[in-house]
Amino acid sequence: RHVSQRLRAAGHDAYPVTLTGLGERVHLATPDVNLEMHVTDVVNVMEYEDLSDVVLVGHSYGGNVVQGAADRSPERIATVVYVDTGPLDDGMAMLDYFPPEARDALESAVRGHGDGWRLPFPGVEGLAQQASIAGLGAEARGLMERHAVAQPFATYAQPLRLQHAEAAYPRRAILCSDGGFTAQQVKDALGSNDPGMFSAFAGPGWAFDEIHTGHWPMLSAPAALADLLDAHARQPVDGRA
Repeated sequence: RHVSQRLRAAGHDAYPVTLTGLGERVHLATPDVNLEMHVTDVVNVMEYEDLSDVVLVGHSYGGNVVQGAADRSPERIATVVYVDTGPLDDGMAMLDYFPPEARDALESAVRGHGDGWRLPFPGVEGLAQQASIAGLGAEARGLMERHAVAQPFATYAQPLRLQHAEAAYPRRAILCSDGGFTAQQVKDALGSNDPGMFSAFAGPGWAFDEIHTGHWPMLSAPAALADLLDAHARQPVDGRA
């Protein structure tokens, strides 16, 4: 809401999507909730609201979800924005991008504390072992502690299946550089002979921005994030504004 309220005040329609089994839909969590179900959550919002020229935004794991949703409904998409995340290759799962020790730790937490199918919320300090929490004050940390829920682990384990080889829309990456990578680092890597983990950002149609904050800019820098999304939404696409 910290971001969507600002976007609406700037004249946009904003549709924050709560994915099945999370947030206020936590009562729908089951072992069967997977990535494909979350993709369908987003596709259905676009279809039942009859949306077009959509700026589709995904953060962290949500980058996989919006990538899948845009792949299913490319005719509705103006731009896909990845907030401190990037696109998966076809057939890859979220888990595939964790190094072996980190993956083992996640699977151990699911077995030991998540009934074999849920990834427990590790607490804010636990999150700090996975990504930067820079910029999160006491209020934001308290909000996360009160409202974060365990995530059905099949969402991490299920591979993303894409129907289209190439994206038919421009893509944007907003990087969180306090504890993460800068836009210039990504551009330099893409200009080298070995882009490594940044190869996902190769190809035409990409633009890069950054916010100097930690991995959760919707809480630590909502105004800066909303300003960038507002700017992306106002960029002409195929002659449309």
